[in-house]
Amino acid sequence: MAGKFELYEDKSGGFRFRLKAGNGEVIASSESYKTKDGALNGIESIKKNAGDAAIDDQTS
Repeated sequence: MAGKFELYEDKSGGFRFRLKAGNGEVIASSESYKTKDGALNGIESIKKNAGDAAIDDQTS
């Protein structure tokens, strides 16, 4: 099963999304957005930019 984004309304009335792996494990979660469109734009940004994003390892 492929991963999926879940869009939901948080307790404060904002909109958030979480990315779940195929096994149902949450692998990323968003900040709270004021609008549903803002959260949807966040999802699109992840889809667009994460695929070839570099790893910046800042550990010692």
